[in-house]
Amino acid sequence: MSALPPAVLRLHPQDDVVIARTQLLGGTPAEGVVVRGLVPPGHKVALRDIAAGAPVRRYNQVIGFASRPIAAGEHVHTHNLDMGPDKGGFARDYAFGADLKPAPVPRQASFMGIRREDGRIATRNYIGVLTSVNCSATVARAIADHFSRRTNPAALADYPRVDGVVALTHGTGCGMASEGEAMEVLRRTLTGYATHANFAAVLVVGLGCEANQIKTWMAQAGLGEGERLHAYSIQDSGGTRAAVERGIALVNELLPQADAVERVPCDAGELVLGLQCGGSDGYSGISANPALGAAVDLLVAHGGTAILSETPEVYGAEHLLTRRAARREVGEKLLARIRWWEEYTLRNGGEMNNNPSPGNKAGGLTTILEKSLGAVAKGGTTNLCAVYEYAEPVREHGFVFMDTPGYDPVSATGQVAGGANLVCFTTGRGSAYGCMPSPSLKLGTNTPLWLRQADDIDINCGEIVDGTATVEAMGRVIFERLLAVASGERTRSELHGYGQNEFVPWQLGAVM
Repeated sequence: MSALPPAVLRLHPQDDVVIARTQLLGGTPAEGVVVRGLVPPGHKVALRDIAAGAPVRRYNQVIGFASRPIAAGEHVHTHNLDMGPDKGGFARDYAFGADLKPAPVPRQASFMGIRREDGRIATRNYIGVLTSVNCSATVARAIADHFSRRTNPAALADYPRVDGVVALTHGTGCGMASEGEAMEVLRRTLTGYATHANFAAVLVVGLGCEANQIKTWMAQAGLGEGERLHAYSIQDSGGTRAAVERGIALVNELLPQADAVERVPCDAGELVLGLQCGGSDGYSGISANPALGAAVDLLVAHGGTAILSETPEVYGAEHLLTRRAARREVGEKLLARIRWWEEYTLRNGGEMNNNPSPGNKAGGLTTILEKSLGAVAKGGTTNLCAVYEYAEPVREHGFVFMDTPGYDPVSATGQVAGGANLVCFTTGRGSAYGCMPSPSLKLGTNTPLWLRQADDIDINCGEIVDGTATVEAMGRVIFERLLAVASGERTRSELHGYGQNEFVPWQLGAVM
């Protein structure tokens, strides 16, 4: 009979805490100490007495400072650990490029993708309906709803290679300055979607009088109408009903060409993977995130690209990324975005430690320092090649960073606008998420979540916590699943129909 796994996980010999595998009762022995009181699963137990004001380490990195004396065996959480006296944590040693590695040994693998006429590679084949402004959202949805396989299956019955017609609407586009940072970000996002390889064709629908004028945006982006891109407004079409009918007619014209595709072998180096974590818990940095990081290392070795984002959720761990920066200017650009966020939160009356969320804290995460250290594990171990602003086109291959908010729909929207044709999303609490037109693969951090919510989770990384799988083995499982999904295998979120409502461009500036 196999022995039961230990009650706690020790992540590094120099750590001041261990992590509970399951709920611990007072009196439970753990790594040479006796647990004091109840400790929930995923939460921390002190391994030694810790003086008030002393740093506390997990992953052999500082996750906060004791806000009062902590006794060995005590539960370590928000009641006795915070960011430190100044709430800014600690000074980080950025050591640009200190941990650079040689390029990985090249590997080869393939998936069955769709090669567009211009050479771009798609993992899905949608027709998209974008809006320039919130005022045209209802029309866009009506067009897409007409082609819904759930409510009108006959509409696409003759086009089996078309994955669907989707409306990606948003809440802005007017009530804002017609020039400046906010408009630039919106237009950059719309451009990324309008030209995304996973769309066979795109309609753009506007109202007509909005601040985000379609003609101005398209001219600035260098876009022109053609076989794959059509644009019009409700006002110029004669109103709502006429605009809906016009859109339906255009889609019907586009469907035969969109369906005329075949999946062909494509090199894994064509994959661009967006990395996300949401509803994190104390296991995220132990199981799903490092397993995804192992998959990222494999993807990079195969010539692919992985995009780490969520800048507020690398705060406190950015020094681990600057040490991997391929060039000093790459690391400096990341730090410039960190400083922007510090100023941005300050002028909006917030602070970087507003995160973790209540759900994160219930799952065992105490400070943003702790959450960030687990979050950066998604990025694997290869060199950081580039840093991009929100929704910028990602040109580099390898491991890169894109500046985005931590809010998952906004962050992933920026990644997909940048070219991500796949998304991997880790969760410990059970986040519900999808991301059209790019499929989103959900990774669970713990087995109880898998047993409770398997209908939403694609892979159970909780086997690592259970001691039945290694990080490296799970990374290989994830990488192989990525190839399968890129080849057309449906993810759980796709089967549930997630992805249209989760298109959320980052809104900056005043609403006027």
